[in-house]
Amino acid sequence: MGFEQLAALKEQLAKQAKAAPPAKTRRAPPKTSARPAKPVNEPAKPVDPVLQAIAKLQKRFPQTFPKNPAPKVPLKIGIFEDLLPHVEELALTEPVMRDAIRTWCRGTRYWTCLVEGAPRVDLAGQEAGHASKADADRAQQLQARRATRAQSRPATAPKPN
Repeated sequence: MGFEQLAALKEQLAKQAKAAPPAKTRRAPPKTSARPAKPVNEPAKPVDPVLQAIAKLQKRFPQTFPKNPAPKVPLKIGIFEDLLPHVEELALTEPVMRDAIRTWCRGTRYWTCLVEGAPRVDLAGQEAGHASKADADRAQQLQARRATRAQSRPATAPKPN
């Protein structure tokens, strides 16, 4: 399309706008968030099914899977087997549930709660055993390994997703 055609199109649109009845203007509601609004035509980012599964677990079992900033609690040994009857209720698959539990238990927030003698909880949030010294030692090793890797990484290297 050339400049002449664009100019003609612009004139035509201006004439149509003048001929059309004035549209009712509606005030936009005040923005409540500091984040800019998403463009309407931008596709939504896909959500990780493991994160969706963790959100469902947090909603269904809030004492066992507390939301941040509340500290995590050590889970009962064998909690995955206790969750299997709830797979259909939560609309999850066994592999996604397994990945969700694996992800929940892999991180500094969980390792911090694993201290010797800390009560482990079942799905109802009731005490179901205690964390052993071996569990606490393993958690400390994992934290130390992660800290060592973070320090050895160059400062300018991009972080992996």
